[in-house]
Amino acid sequence: MPHDAAPRTPRSRWTKAPPGASAAETGRSTRARVLETAGEAFAEMGFDRATSKEICARAGANVAAVNYYFASIEGLYAAVLDEAQRRFITFDDIAAAVAGKTDAKSKLRALIDLAVARLLAPASSSWAFRVIAREMAAPSPAFMALRQREILPRALLMKSLVAEIVKLPPEHPAVARATLTIIAPFAMLSFADRSILDRAFPSLALDEQGSAALADHLYRYAMAGLAEVRKQPGRKRA
Repeated sequence: MPHDAAPRTPRSRWTKAPPGASAAETGRSTRARVLETAGEAFAEMGFDRATSKEICARAGANVAAVNYYFASIEGLYAAVLDEAQRRFITFDDIAAAVAGKTDAKSKLRALIDLAVARLLAPASSSWAFRVIAREMAAPSPAFMALRQREILPRALLMKSLVAEIVKLPPEHPAVARATLTIIAPFAMLSFADRSILDRAFPSLALDEQGSAALADHLYRYAMAGLAEVRKQPGRKRA
């Protein structure tokens, strides 16, 4: 089993297990420290440039820790992606948000509120959001598993809500277009450099205090657009 080496000024905020900790506790501490440090490294350098050696050096862990706990650098990256997605919005979060909501409009409002709150929370500046943004912009082999497990089910849920609101079959092209339009602002908030957005739109208040106002605007804007789609789902340009 790999052991912790004397750290060389590790940059991760994770600490070692306390003196007297069991082997299992020490192992969990090391694994967590390597995972957190890897998230920071992947967010900073990307999957292609971050190495096991660099990650273990930052974490103050034995260089064999990556292979021991994650089998490979690819396995570590997959674990980081899973953790990043968990820190953003889980299916439990989604289920809790729509619990008790009986119609598609209230469910859509709940999901918009949830997404805006998470994207504007202080944690949105963490490595988790930056790793996901990198992955969406330049997918790695690990993206396929994430897509099947996390992205597609959420897209299908959103599409089903839109279809119910506009009274069209989920497979109708207008439903796909409307769903994409609703999702687009969240993609912008996820991937764009927040400092650039702040400078471009200084009055927008992209923080927790502006969360409710932005969520309300996005919901009302979405509903106005969906009302038009429902009236003219197949409208063509003149």
